Amino acid sequence: MKLIISILLLISVNSYAQKSTEVVAQVGKKTITLDEFNKKYNEVKSQTINPPSREVFLEDLIRYEVGLQEAEKRGLQKDPIVIERFNQEMYKALLEKEIGPRIQKIQVSDAEMKAWYANNPELRTSHILIEFKPGATPAQIAEAKKRATEIFDEVKKSKRPFEELVKLYSDDALSKQAGGDIGWQSRVTLVPGYYEAAASMKVGEIKGLIETQFGFHIIKLTGRRSYENANKRQIRAAVYDEKRKQIFNEYFDKLKRSYTIKENKSALK
Repeated sequence: MKLIISILLLISVNSYAQKSTEVVAQVGKKTITLDEFNKKYNEVKSQTINPPSREVFLEDLIRYEVGLQEAEKRGLQKDPIVIERFNQEMYKALLEKEIGPRIQKIQVSDAEMKAWYANNPELRTSHILIEFKPGATPAQIAEAKKRATEIFDEVKKSKRPFEELVKLYSDDALSKQAGGDIGWQSRVTLVPGYYEAAASMKVGEIKGLIETQFGFHIIKLTGRRSYENANKRQIRAAVYDEKRKQIFNEYFDKLKRSYTIKENKSALK
């Protein structure tokens, strides 16, 4: 009885081995085996809720191989755009292999979140914007600054509420109707110069002129949110991103030592 079972198992295993190498399609010079088909089909099934039928997926594989061979026939592997995309994929593959496992192990504690937030609180501000357009000439920027200086002098000596002055002078049409209020913002959501200026202020204080790529700002700090009421998801993401960047920087600082690198940063100016 045991001998019969063993023989049946052997036949079953051999049948599967033969079946797995069975050819399901021949596309030019490419042979697609059942084993290869099943592997790819199972990957698709695990990644989608509504996978295609096996017959439709086989047609997809055939079209893919036809496309690859046609592209090769036309010499697209030498096309600069294709080469650049290939290089980008190699770069991503290197990072996934070398530092991907370390990034996956990143954990963020509540203590780390609180420590980060102590230096990066959420702030609420109102502002008057005197804008200059992208690509503005030095003369246009100087004119905007002159106007901003005059408005700031008026703000400093005026007895009118800041909200009224916003409606009189601000070029920010979106926040103008709300008295210049742009709501609660963080280091992640504000341009650096604006955030740094606001973070150094006391609630109720007005400061100017703060230059950003949008123009010149006159800022009033109206609130500083406690950690308990802050956006924890955003804080966790910010701490995670800092840890990820640290891993990234450490990897390339070490890797760059193996290469001769010459920079000419003066050419960037």
